Amino acid sequence: MNQLRAALVTVLVTGNAVAGPTCNVPKEKWMNESDFKAQLTQQGYQIKTFKVSKGQCYEIYGFDKAGKKVEIYFNPQTAAVLEAK
Repeated sequence: MNQLRAALVTVLVTGNAVAGPTCNVPKEKWMNESDFKAQLTQQGYQIKTFKVSKGQCYEIYGFDKAGKKVEIYFNPQTAAVLEAK
């Protein structure tokens, strides 16, 4: 039974860690998606996947200007980096 509890706690903790940041910005204040993508492209990012995360942040998967693989969460209003993996 203790092993089952330990496994459950591990799953719950891991699930929360993967969730990413939460953005509390009203949608009407969000930067336009195409403008946001254009800004990142000008900075040298290659965007493979762009989405709105479960936490209501902009999230990209792709490569930085050095060709390094990135997963980055952004504030949808200011384009500030909130978390990068």
